[in-house]
Amino acid sequence: MINTHEPLLTMLIDQLGRHKKILIGFSGGLDSTVLLHLLVQLRYQSHKVIRDQIELRAIHIHHGLNPKADKWVGHCRQICADWKVDFRVEKVSLDIRQNGIEAAARDARYQAFQHELQQGEILVTAQHLDDQAETFLLALKRGSGPAGLSSMPFSMPFAGTTLIRPLLNASRAELETYAHTQRLQWIEDDSNQDDRYDRNFLRLHIMPLLNQRWPHFPQSASRSASLCGEQEQLLDELLNESLNELITPEGAIAIAPLVDCSEAKRNALLRRWFNQHGVKMPAREQLQRIWSEVALSRQDAEPRFRLGQHDVRRYRQQLWLVPQCQLLAGTLLEWDIAQELRLPDGLGMLVLSEESGINVRMPDRSERVTIRFGVQGNISIVGRQHSRHSKKLWQELGIAPWLRERTPLLYYDEKLVAALDVFVTREGQPLAGEEILSVKWSRTLYSA
Repeated sequence: MINTHEPLLTMLIDQLGRHKKILIGFSGGLDSTVLLHLLVQLRYQSHKVIRDQIELRAIHIHHGLNPKADKWVGHCRQICADWKVDFRVEKVSLDIRQNGIEAAARDARYQAFQHELQQGEILVTAQHLDDQAETFLLALKRGSGPAGLSSMPFSMPFAGTTLIRPLLNASRAELETYAHTQRLQWIEDDSNQDDRYDRNFLRLHIMPLLNQRWPHFPQSASRSASLCGEQEQLLDELLNESLNELITPEGAIAIAPLVDCSEAKRNALLRRWFNQHGVKMPAREQLQRIWSEVALSRQDAEPRFRLGQHDVRRYRQQLWLVPQCQLLAGTLLEWDIAQELRLPDGLGMLVLSEESGINVRMPDRSERVTIRFGVQGNISIVGRQHSRHSKKLWQELGIAPWLRERTPLLYYDEKLVAALDVFVTREGQPLAGEEILSVKWSRTLYSA
């Protein structure tokens, strides 16, 4: 076993702090093999003090990109068996339509990590000093500001827990020395030699030149990244109170106060608003378009701006971030009211509940009960003397445009009876002495 004064182990202990339940992203490559070995040594030492025992698990992501992928799984499984580490494999599918294969693979990995993490468990990954320098240069290539140039932090919130990168101060050369000293075996991914990928191009052609000219370039790049991170943290602290005043309980952000801000301050506030929603940071040009095309569009417009898997929308002088959803207008679902009904696109369930829900008359035996989405025309609702056109009614009731076609509509034959959780029509109003149907929209899966 290695000595507790081994620099890499000391670095690991410092970064992990008091965390004892650990999930490691284990690719089988040099970096993650060294990290897993260090964690195994640390776990061995922790067994000497029962109350501080480390619980260690490893997850391998099978991207399906390389013909050797199944062989890599076998290698990683054997390593974990030898070292008595609980091992999981997660196969993922990649969506390369948005940002290409590198970004798609990264997104799929972290989605798998998020899915696998258990209560009280942290995630550790094996990025090192050279990775940090490459990330800094990639951000520079994209024209990123301080947030992007801050690259990878040692520790950050992730999926309700913490992501820690304990080897960020260690160079690849240090990891190689450690691996050879410990006689470790690892996977060499031949795709790492494909310089069509930006990171590989930097690693194969640019970093060697920079290191030859300036041997401490990775340390300098990491220091610059750290300084950028400090600047962002300072801005977070200075803008936090202003941001909280702009954000509504529903998570939207008020437009009017932003009008009087300088462009720099407005962009900084908007970036932090996006960050709170976990959305990839928009470029400056995108921010300018969101402001001019959505926030400042004419009052009678219903503007939207697509940003990744979300739309930026305006409603009641607020900007809203809305997940892109399946179009449901025209959808018709038969409903046997004796059973629960699962709604499409993660909208949840319709159930009968006497304790809560919307009350309508019980359908006649001859009436066909359906759920539909999207309504046009005049509607007469309970509590109002006159009918109103559906668009005007939705506006008066404060239902945002993107929710109007995602609100389940209860029909008896061709008669609209109710919009769940919004209104009951006169055709659905229970009369004195009539049996009542109480419908609850359980939106546990609902996403606005």
